[in-house]
Amino acid sequence: MGRLAYAGLLACGLVAVLPAGAADGSRAFGALQLEPCTLAAPGWPVTVSAQCGTLPVPENRERAGGRTIDLAIAVVPTRSRRPAPDPVLLLAGGPGQSAREAFPVAAAAFAEVLRDRHVVLVDQRGTGGSNPLACPSRTEGPDPAAVTTPRTEAARELAAQCLESLDADVRQYTTSAAVADLEAVRSALGAGQVNLVGVSYGTRVALEYLRRHPSRIRTAVLDGVLPPTLALGSEHARNLEAALDAQFARCVADAACAARYGDPRSTLVALLERLKRAPERVSYRDPVTHDPREDELSSDTVAGVVRLYAYAPQLAALIPFTLAEAAAGRPGTLMAQARMVETLVGEQIQVGLQLSVSCAEDADRLQPDAADAQTLLGAGFVEQLLAQCEVWPRGTRPADFDAPLHSDRPVLLLSGEFDPVTPPRYGEEVVRTLPNGRHLVARGQAHGVLGTGCMPQLLGRFVAAADARTLDATCLDRLRHTPPFTGAYGWGP
Repeated sequence: MGRLAYAGLLACGLVAVLPAGAADGSRAFGALQLEPCTLAAPGWPVTVSAQCGTLPVPENRERAGGRTIDLAIAVVPTRSRRPAPDPVLLLAGGPGQSAREAFPVAAAAFAEVLRDRHVVLVDQRGTGGSNPLACPSRTEGPDPAAVTTPRTEAARELAAQCLESLDADVRQYTTSAAVADLEAVRSALGAGQVNLVGVSYGTRVALEYLRRHPSRIRTAVLDGVLPPTLALGSEHARNLEAALDAQFARCVADAACAARYGDPRSTLVALLERLKRAPERVSYRDPVTHDPREDELSSDTVAGVVRLYAYAPQLAALIPFTLAEAAAGRPGTLMAQARMVETLVGEQIQVGLQLSVSCAEDADRLQPDAADAQTLLGAGFVEQLLAQCEVWPRGTRPADFDAPLHSDRPVLLLSGEFDPVTPPRYGEEVVRTLPNGRHLVARGQAHGVLGTGCMPQLLGRFVAAADARTLDATCLDRLRHTPPFTGAYGWGP
């Protein structure tokens, strides 16, 4: 979020030897032959130059001579003429996000790392260019990025339709299979060890890789930590409520925000009740195309926008203003934001891969919680996932998959103070069994903090030194809370 090595040096790691590639720009990285490419993310104005290629791997490693799939791989080369032998692997979130698409958004966070090391991006099987498990509709829940939430029967039907459309044995698209793929990529690159940077669900992949192949991991960074002991989705509703309560309390405590918007929680509750009784048709301008549109504003739409905006403090600062506008009969801003979230975020998640992971690894550990019914997310998230897993073929997971990880490797764990999905207490839980681990909490931040403040510098220093305990992180003290917006253009006088 190396270049050609002499045969005699392959065992020593990924070492750049040739100053240039072939005339057509292609380069050999270990045993991989890669071509020049440009990485881009949907709706994101930044592109990144890289070297891209594929590695064939068995879809089912227990079936000799069976079908193979191609893993899409990109290497973002270091600026150094003598790269360190241990590259950095970015493990994307979701589950269902492409690492190659995620990197342009996160590229600034890797500026320090790229001084000395290549960054390797592997689209997890089922995502991006690695035999994507793409469902026909972008709103098949239970997608954490979904703006609308289908009811249980509709969710089950959409999962069945998706399954019918796929050319894949979806039981083979699990975290364990992804870890085996990463190990195959590491071997093909000729790297003796790698450094892992996992984001959100990518922290589950990182921890499982560290569990299965500890000697191959030099360092690991976990941003938005998902404990192995936790079933993904089991606490989404309560975590969101806690994050929103903390953000809304800041508005109430801010004189300007409180004077303009009162208590945002009360406004949200009243707006949801109104829309549950009668959804409204709203005319607005599409925020991407600027074309006129008319859509239905429902309670689900509001819940989706509020949830996604809680992931970033700058967006969370907009929530009191946006809710107040909608409550006052001016819902165009909220409707446009819903459209933007649906267009930009929905395109980044392969829901089929998400179901393969969740049904194999989480479904049997999930129980609907009646207390969630009173939350913004509601009990439907778990109910719909379980309904979809009734029709989705389930893979297997190792017996110790959900056990705490014990490792002496250097691990840096990162959390945002207001994270609505992986709160700081998760990082505290995981670091207890990592004697060379350290947990940093970024003040005022939410989900994903790699690019915040001085974090890019800390990431670079940690990977270089492989020592979390002595890392000087006092620069994080300069982080400040984002004030609530008091108008459409930010913080008014």
